[in-house]
Amino acid sequence: MLTGHRTWVFNNQPVIISTGTVGGPFEAKGNIPEAFDILHDDMWLKQSSFEKAQRIMMEEACQLAVKNSLIQKEQVKFFISGDLINQITPSNFAAKTLDVPYLGLFSACATSMESLALAAFIINGDGADYILSGTASHNAATEKQFRYPTEYGGQKPPTAQWTVTGAGCGLVAKNGEGPKVTSATIGKVVDMGISDPFNMGAAMAPAAVDTIETHLRERDVDPSYYDLIITGDLGHIGRDVSLDLLQEKNINITEDMYKDADLPFTVKDNRFSPAPAVQQAQPLGFMGTF
Repeated sequence: MLTGHRTWVFNNQPVIISTGTVGGPFEAKGNIPEAFDILHDDMWLKQSSFEKAQRIMMEEACQLAVKNSLIQKEQVKFFISGDLINQITPSNFAAKTLDVPYLGLFSACATSMESLALAAFIINGDGADYILSGTASHNAATEKQFRYPTEYGGQKPPTAQWTVTGAGCGLVAKNGEGPKVTSATIGKVVDMGISDPFNMGAAMAPAAVDTIETHLRERDVDPSYYDLIITGDLGHIGRDVSLDLLQEKNINITEDMYKDADLPFTVKDNRFSPAPAVQQAQPLGFMGTF
């Protein structure tokens, strides 16, 4: 059901019944190694290119999501995924291996949530019973694509983010046990003229704020309705910028409940800690490369 101009409310509440997560060597040394099903100890994964390594991680994440559920792969109706590489090549080749009907997306850091929103929309409308939804990224492949090859050894400013080497996939179902997808608000491009490729957090912050503001308004809820509000890839500086913008709009979101998914990978001791008394969290969104 459409609520307002940009928000879908899923009355049937599709469920994420299982997940698969894969990480690289940097992630293995990070704050949350226990969050991964598989951790690789090198960037190449015995492949001849970083892009091929990314493909392997996407395949592994999808296979794990199915394995961790109680269904067979043949019951999966669609695979919705994308990545940061030209022509979303790793995802396309992963789809070939999976042999599941494929919907390819390119939405940069928002691909994970776009795929989840579309999967929930299709299942909520009885278009499928099971859909694989996910994305993958590779630090070296992405740096080569958007900035400089890592072999170049260029120094980064403090505003730069670190792209995760990893993959994540969720199996979304009509019924089952797990987190329920209750709604999705579709973001729009908000361009404030920031063109520095080493400060993408500040470039994305206004769009994140616009999406959060719209979601709260169109769902007619207060930020306190949620245990956590999580953005996807703003980094430390982008998160602070977006929090300032939210406060300017009189949207009262506390620092404790406002998290960015990039920070557990890059900032020491930065983890997600929802209130222990809450038994069922209400998710807002998760925009990111993972």
